Amino acid sequence: MKETGYIEGQNVVIERHSAEGHYDRLPALAADLVRRQVAVIVSTALAAALAAKAATTTIPIVFTTATDPVKDGLVASLSRPGGNLTGVSLLTGELVQKRLELLRDVLPNATGIAVLINPNNPNAEQNLQLAREAARVIGRQIIVVKAGAISEFDTAFQTIVQRRVGALVIAGDPFFNSQIEQLGALTVRHAVPAIYQQREFAAAGGLLSYGINLPSRYLCRTNS
Repeated sequence: MKETGYIEGQNVVIERHSAEGHYDRLPALAADLVRRQVAVIVSTALAAALAAKAATTTIPIVFTTATDPVKDGLVASLSRPGGNLTGVSLLTGELVQKRLELLRDVLPNATGIAVLINPNNPNAEQNLQLAREAARVIGRQIIVVKAGAISEFDTAFQTIVQRRVGALVIAGDPFFNSQIEQLGALTVRHAVPAIYQQREFAAAGGLLSYGINLPSRYLCRTNS
C-alpha cells in the first residue's frame, strides 16, 4: 500500500474485525462496516465474503477464498466478476488429495484416516466430498469427525481414538486456523499423526503440513 501512497495512520485507517470462529457473528460485523461507510471491505474467508455481499451492493469487496468463487455465488465469472466483488481464489481443494497421499506415504499401514471438519463452514460438504474422492483414489477409508467449537474438540479426538484410526486430516477452516496451537497439542496428547494446511500446525506438534504460503495471497505485483 505504501508503494501506491497509502500509509496507515496518515491517510488511511484499517479497521480489523474478527468473528473469532463464530460464523453467526459475521452478518452483524458486515452490517457494522456498512454503517461506518468504509471505502472497501476485505474478507479472508468464504463465509465473511458471503456476509459482506449480503450487506452491501455498493461498497467494493475484495475476497480471498479457498474454493471456486463462481460456484460459491460470489461472482458471475472469473473473467468478468460483475457487481461489487472481486478477489483471489486459491483453489486449494486439489491439495486435499495430496495431504492424504502424504499420510499414506508416511503411514502406509494406516488403513483408516479420519477427517476433521467444521460443520459451520459453508465449504464443509464440498471439503468432505473432496476428501472422499481423494480417499478412493489412494484406496483408503475415511471417518468423518466434526467440531464447530472449542468445546467439541475433546469429543472429536475421543472419537478418533475410539475408532482406532491411523491418521488424521484436518480440513482447512478459518476457525481451525485460529486454534492451531490447541489442535497441535491434542494430536500430541492422543498420539494421532495429523496433517493440516499451515506450517504453524507442524510447529505446534502436528506431524505434517502442506498448503499455500498464506502471506503471498495478499501480494499483487504489476509491471510498469
